[in-house]
Amino acid sequence: MKIGILGYGNLGKGVEAAVKQNPDCELTAVFTRRDPSTVKILTAGVPVYNVSDVEKHKDEVDVLIICGGSATDLPKQTPEYAKYFNVIDSFDTHAKIPEHFANVDKVAKDFKHTALISCGWDPGLFSLARLYSNCILPNGSDYTFWGKGVSQGHSDAIRRIEGVKDAKQYTVPVQAALDAVRSGSNPELTTRQKHTRECFVVAEEGADKARIEKEIKEMPNYFADYDTTVNFISEEELKKNHSGIPHGGFVIRSGKTGWDNEYNNVIEYSLKLDSNPAFTSSVLVAYARAVYRMNKEGSLGCKTVFDVAPAYLSPLSGEEIRAHLL
Repeated sequence: MKIGILGYGNLGKGVEAAVKQNPDCELTAVFTRRDPSTVKILTAGVPVYNVSDVEKHKDEVDVLIICGGSATDLPKQTPEYAKYFNVIDSFDTHAKIPEHFANVDKVAKDFKHTALISCGWDPGLFSLARLYSNCILPNGSDYTFWGKGVSQGHSDAIRRIEGVKDAKQYTVPVQAALDAVRSGSNPELTTRQKHTRECFVVAEEGADKARIEKEIKEMPNYFADYDTTVNFISEEELKKNHSGIPHGGFVIRSGKTGWDNEYNNVIEYSLKLDSNPAFTSSVLVAYARAVYRMNKEGSLGCKTVFDVAPAYLSPLSGEEIRAHLL
């Protein structure tokens, strides 16, 4: 399977590493908006092209993995490149997934390609965990906790505040809320009760730290609904202790079974990730295999993880899967 990468940031670099771990995959091209001569990749012998030349190489790639951002890149890129390739992305703006799906679906069908959107761990693997557990425990409640991990969007929001030189923000599940959910008691939890936010901020010299802290804690849609802690630290400390991009979380469904709902049940799926983009890209490569297979079978248009049979993710044959994993 010949893989192309569009965008060589943290996610694109992760895809390159994931391809190396999958013997049935080969990296054949990297496309960038930058000057290709300035982009140095790790895989020997693989060309780097400017994205303006993408159409020239449409016959050299089985699946193009699009590694742009959800805010402005993917809504334009995924439908555009579905004209030339089978494509996959990690679009994660939950409220806009139906619109994005419709846009990509039309193009992929028109050009006889297969596309898969919103693939990663949330949306993605966590979505599957929610679907499976909802089907198995119809009488119950869903709970999703994220973290402890770096929220790149929230970190960026802090860095945009006047007087902030750099910042990292961690989303942290509240242990008491986790314990209540795991007990099977089906608690009703507010946003504030489920997560806290920890901010580590490097302020510009002479900046008003009290104002910065106030702006962070009162920022709507980001921090106002959470108990937020702001820590001012040095640039050296930020680089030493907060340079990684860890993340993870928990999907839990608590529900009742039995004729009189007498039995409590808890289903839990969890992830603990040293690197969010490195893991997300590993999910993308596995699902790229599914996109490739589905396209060869004539399954065209846009898909999500809900449409993919688990066996399509594996390089193993059906016989091997049944013998070793079932």
